[in-house]
Amino acid sequence: MKKATLNSEERHFFKTVYNAAFANPFSDLREKLDLKIAGLFPSASRRESIDQCIKEVDHRIKKLESQGRANINAFHDQDKEIITIVFLFDLFYKFKDDFDQLIKDQIKAEDTPIKVPFAEKAMHMLHTNGFDAKSIPHYFALSYQLRRAFYFISNSLVGNSPCMQKLKKHLWYNVFTYNFDLYNKFLWDKMEDFSTLLLGETGTGKGTAAKAIGRSGYIPFDTKKQCFTQSFTRAFSSLNLSQYPETLLESELFGHTKGAFTGAVDNYQGVFDRCSPHGSILLDEIGEIPSHVQIKLLRVLQERSFSPVGTHEKSRFNGRVIAATNRPKKDILSGKVFRDDFYYRLCSDIIEVPPLRTRIRENPSEIDDLLDFTIKKMAGTHSEKLILKVKRIIDRRLGKDYQWPGNVRELEQCVRSVLLRRDYKGKQKDEEKTASLKQKLLQGISDRDILVSSLVSGYCKLLYDDAGTYEKVAKLTGLDRRTIKKHIMNFKKA
Repeated sequence: MKKATLNSEERHFFKTVYNAAFANPFSDLREKLDLKIAGLFPSASRRESIDQCIKEVDHRIKKLESQGRANINAFHDQDKEIITIVFLFDLFYKFKDDFDQLIKDQIKAEDTPIKVPFAEKAMHMLHTNGFDAKSIPHYFALSYQLRRAFYFISNSLVGNSPCMQKLKKHLWYNVFTYNFDLYNKFLWDKMEDFSTLLLGETGTGKGTAAKAIGRSGYIPFDTKKQCFTQSFTRAFSSLNLSQYPETLLESELFGHTKGAFTGAVDNYQGVFDRCSPHGSILLDEIGEIPSHVQIKLLRVLQERSFSPVGTHEKSRFNGRVIAATNRPKKDILSGKVFRDDFYYRLCSDIIEVPPLRTRIRENPSEIDDLLDFTIKKMAGTHSEKLILKVKRIIDRRLGKDYQWPGNVRELEQCVRSVLLRRDYKGKQKDEEKTASLKQKLLQGISDRDILVSSLVSGYCKLLYDDAGTYEKVAKLTGLDRRTIKKHIMNFKKA
């Protein structure tokens, strides 16, 4: 094929498209590039600029087609590199709605991979543009991954406050790195080596952020079956480490063999065994695990292998580890939570999920967006009437300066309470609760009418609120971790 070249004006335009394709979609840079491609003023809406940007790229490609230059092999060197990305950019947006529908259909189908009805058409388009047979399935899978990442980060993490925009931008980098070209050339099949730690208060949405990462991994496309090799719904699993007593924790993580301990009547697969090859595991409440379990987890992260309880046989782990904790960042960095060797291997990336009070302070309308999202999820439809109703109760009962100590999870409970009882009282401030609990325990001792179980549970709760972990309370009281947890759970129920 005779080699063609781009003229200076074409090169300038297509280079801008090239840069936009590699820019983080949640960044200001991407927004500026879209406006530049579309030829619009900054006052244009985000939706308008994207729509016009897509139309302009399509118009330019049609012009190349009319000139017989719509093929990557018609160009060489830098021009070929630019045009390659431009064609992929065009493919992505031409099938954007199809990818979105595929995501929704796959969620309904759950763990069974579904056929992709538009795959043949999309891959034929790449073939026409000169892509070789080996690269076409890869680029199609990459396009699906890009759309999933945007879909889950954008739709599941509601809010446009600066701190939320920063979080979304960070999550995108966590999936694709800061340089998408680097990711595509070297790292798309090696991301399991990059473990992540999510920090944030209880109820901020760490699990939602982890799920967005976990469902956005690269999944190969099977051209013979015309579907992806696995459903992304299988690609994410989670385990709350604090809910298991220490005697069972290792079994839940690594599995066990029959007869490994009393009660082990069958072989059991732990969470690492159950993780799919293209999947991610969320280890929630990782700040609560003891040091000897950290050592075993370090081996999984370092060597990608583990041994079930009761055997020395090694099993391979191919997934990615995402961990989460509500422990303060200062405690993490000061070494109060993790062994140094475990910390340095676990924290390839640290992502902080902001508290709701910060989000509302930065953008007061954030609460309206969250109420809309929550009510839509509960009622199945948007309702301005219900949003205003809940908002009135919040303003009247809690006030505009309420700190939302339970964060987004508390807001969801607030909505349920308002819809059920037309009321929500909120939580007392921590200091007030602590003072109230101390007074209650002292009064019970003074009046000699408090049960020993209530006294011990209340004391454990006081220590836990101050220390932050069951292990520390166990050391202070001389009781074991499981007993401490039982007392605190009983206190909450009471």
